[in-house]
Amino acid sequence: VALEVGSRFAIREGGRTVGAGVITEIVE
Repeated sequence: VALEVGSRFAIREGGRTVGAGVITEIVE
């Protein structure tokens, strides 16, 4: 899974959404 700025990501486990959010900024 590639994460990009502004992209939405959702982590699902066991058919349930464990975590979801939006990447607002990536600092490297």
